[in-house]
Amino acid sequence: MSNPNWWRDYKFFYFESKDRFRPKVDEWLYLRGQGRKQLSSQAQLKLEWIIYYYSQGNKNASTTAKYFNVTRKTIHKWLKRFKDVGLKGLEENSCAPIHVRKRQISIEQRVRIKSLRNKYPKYGKMKLTYLYFKQYQEEISSWKIQKIIEEGNLYPDKPAAQRARRRQIQAKSHQKQRIQKLIKENKVNYLWHIDTVILTLSEGGYRYLLTAIDEVSKMAYARLYTTHSSRNARDFLERLIYLTDKKVINIHSDNGSEFKMEFEEACRHLNIPQWYSRPHTPKDNAVLERFNRTIQEEFVQMSEVDIFYVDEFNQALTDWLIEYNFHRPHQTLDYFTPLEYLDNYYLKTQQVSPSYSSLTYH
Repeated sequence: MSNPNWWRDYKFFYFESKDRFRPKVDEWLYLRGQGRKQLSSQAQLKLEWIIYYYSQGNKNASTTAKYFNVTRKTIHKWLKRFKDVGLKGLEENSCAPIHVRKRQISIEQRVRIKSLRNKYPKYGKMKLTYLYFKQYQEEISSWKIQKIIEEGNLYPDKPAAQRARRRQIQAKSHQKQRIQKLIKENKVNYLWHIDTVILTLSEGGYRYLLTAIDEVSKMAYARLYTTHSSRNARDFLERLIYLTDKKVINIHSDNGSEFKMEFEEACRHLNIPQWYSRPHTPKDNAVLERFNRTIQEEFVQMSEVDIFYVDEFNQALTDWLIEYNFHRPHQTLDYFTPLEYLDNYYLKTQQVSPSYSSLTYH
């Protein structure tokens, strides 16, 4: 139920008029802290939408929607919920029906199903459904038979069935973390994007250019490989970790096979959470997609070194990366270079900047 007086619990809020809400900048920090105490991770993400809308987004729903890869309709929906209810309005309402249909299997049906299953232990549920009707002249759903088999563990090979069930549970528990659920922070090295660009050899065959970029500073790294494997992706990650002096906090990739197995193992070993793009959604990795275009147009297509010669190509690529990170001004950084941006960032935060001379590490 909406509570039009909810803001009385938060004295740091105030309204310019009935429809114009404008909290102070430092009060957003307080609100974010309250959100971490009271809200689920999904609701905290929506709170970040609200904060961005009223601060960096300049109350522009289109700008906010584009930044978080959602629709304007979604932003307006949660703005209204926030204005009407407050923090609790950012929680999802349950879509579960009020009246849930309960499983209705009589004791007699249970006895009959178990008897049939014991007599025909290797018959599937559809065959047992047919035999049940033939023997008892009563229709019963295959769903009910399956539930009785699961509840009573009525399998001919019980250990194998238990192992299969465990695998199903593990598969469900290992759900991929999608990038739109990550609450982004304006911190250097907080989120690195990683991707693979497939390059075609003129004689036939392929080379694989792994690329990476920091969401905030636009510091970038890349390296060419001969194969498309998780081992090479792990090697690339380890080099990136060396480059950033072990400061990578989150890593984001698409769902490619190279970012599984050994790459996942390396992320677990380094304690770096993996975030994945939604399938067929390039805009989830828009920052790196733009860098991929730049590196192809400004280096790959212009380079005098053929991609067939991987070692020589990587040496030339290192020189280009130094130019890109140390000397090339970036419009999104107010025409600073990534290195200049980093120097200013670490000066403001009074942190020690990592040595990016390791870009020559190849």
